Amino acid sequence: MTAAYPATLDNVTTLAELLSWRASQTPKGEAYRQYNAQTQRWDSLTWAQAQERVAHWARALDAMQLDRGARVAILLPNGLDAMSIDQACLNRACTPVPLHAIDNPASVAYILADSAVSLLVVQTYAQWQAIEGVGTPLPALRAVVLTDDVLPTQAPSQPALMRLQDWLAGGDAVTAAVKVTPPVPEDLAAIVYTSGTTGKPKGVMLSHRNVLSNVKGVLSQVRPVPEDVFLSFLPLSHTFERTAGYYLPMAAGSCVVYARSVALLGEDLKSVRPTVLISVPRIYERVFAKVQETLAGASLKARMFAWAQEVGWRRFCRAQGLPVEDAKWSWCDALVWPFLQSKVAQPLLNQFGGRLRVAVSGGAPLSSVLARCFIGLGMPLVQGYGMTETSPIVACNRPDDNDPTTVGKTLPGVEVRIGENRELQVRGPSVMQGYLNRPEDTAKILSSDGWLGTGDQASVDPVTGRIRILGRIKEIIVTSTGEKVPPGDLELALTADPLFAQAFVVGEQKPFIAAVVVLNPVEWGRLASSLGLVADAPASLVAPQAVAAALARIKAAAAGFPHYAVPRAVCLSTDPWTIENTMMTPTLKLKRNNLMVRFAAEIERMYQR
Repeated sequence: MTAAYPATLDNVTTLAELLSWRASQTPKGEAYRQYNAQTQRWDSLTWAQAQERVAHWARALDAMQLDRGARVAILLPNGLDAMSIDQACLNRACTPVPLHAIDNPASVAYILADSAVSLLVVQTYAQWQAIEGVGTPLPALRAVVLTDDVLPTQAPSQPALMRLQDWLAGGDAVTAAVKVTPPVPEDLAAIVYTSGTTGKPKGVMLSHRNVLSNVKGVLSQVRPVPEDVFLSFLPLSHTFERTAGYYLPMAAGSCVVYARSVALLGEDLKSVRPTVLISVPRIYERVFAKVQETLAGASLKARMFAWAQEVGWRRFCRAQGLPVEDAKWSWCDALVWPFLQSKVAQPLLNQFGGRLRVAVSGGAPLSSVLARCFIGLGMPLVQGYGMTETSPIVACNRPDDNDPTTVGKTLPGVEVRIGENRELQVRGPSVMQGYLNRPEDTAKILSSDGWLGTGDQASVDPVTGRIRILGRIKEIIVTSTGEKVPPGDLELALTADPLFAQAFVVGEQKPFIAAVVVLNPVEWGRLASSLGLVADAPASLVAPQAVAAALARIKAAAAGFPHYAVPRAVCLSTDPWTIENTMMTPTLKLKRNNLMVRFAAEIERMYQR
């Protein structure tokens, strides 16, 4: 580690300098907190201790004598080890290749080969065995480090298989005389592979300058402070979490607490009580669905909940200078709010720890139903927009300047314009260097003068500068009758009904729109019982009365869409789509190609009726 620290954040030019600068500013401030399963306590690390830990890992890299820019793949859950190897790579001008900890072995093997990884850091030997078992040649891979320290009796010699403690011990022999050449702003800070909703993932090359400019831009909008606590649960393999949930708190000096698991997220939210939450809409959808389950059959509670949302939403709109919906009793909003806040709003906010100062939703669009619910009940929820290729954030709302129907205004230094077919185009210091090994794909999306085509249709308000996303260009469904339907918007509308946990809309070159839905087990149980069906029986999913009831709910949920966009056929399922079964990306977006293959027969039957 270098002993010379930049004077201010403005002078920091690489992510390697960022940690050194932070440790020099607040050495005793709490940097990280991670649960220790053995002691059943949370272990804490100061910024000075974090810097020391990273230095130890960096020396182990020195011992390997990797070439400058060498790729190091990180297949670890969020935690201190993932942070340490990432920071060590950045400090030694190596290039991290973050991988999703539960991605399938074939996808991981493809990325390791495509990016010519020299070192793989992985949690278990079983994971490595599964990757190796794919059979993809990995000629560049020199070593595999296992963080759980369990080795087979006879470890292979190529690539070298090492326990973490042995790998780190190798760095202890490295002398201070080893020359360390720090990275420069244009060096790669990561090769992040896109989620791959369709086709093979592409490696997005992001430089230190790309990512750091985005961090500084977000810092000016979200404005975290050293007293803030982030709860990290989105995968660090995704740029949204890397920038907003990892490097941003480092720039601000805030503490990052690593959630134990997504399954225990509800408990961690209540015990950690974060002040800043970086999340995707799916998390809010899950909480909303549970609330709807609780309210089902409790008419008085449901009416009070709806009343609280309405009053809270009007209060929010007045505070933000947005149009306020006219209502007969709106004059008494100020009088009734303290009661509604204590009885309805605060119990919901307590599910998130009760002290959120800002909650950021990104990675996918947030439905208006969710926005009205959570914002109306007092959550400081802001929506942003971005993509991996822009490091990733292009625009975002602020808690004090928030229009939830938009994704806010551009970050400082970022330019946008509307191109052909209403495509949003972006230019600025956070735009990627290109796709690894894919010059033709890079040329398709990135012009010679730096404008990146996002693939999203949008409009920009000429007065306020706010961006409104209208839909994906490539994902527009064109029916055989020539009607155009944005599937994402329709799917959001359908999943606002608590019966539907997930929805996938189809209809390309078909005579009408249809949907495949995953049913919420609790709501499905109630509906099945009311129809005289057994919820667990597979035959119930195709029973005419169940299909008719689902279509009626779909029609109501899609009431705001043109008649041609309302699904006329539905396939009911109870098996959730997950990352593990390859139906969802690591950021919880639908993998449309995979779903089309999985439900090919069912979709065909819907159009034969």
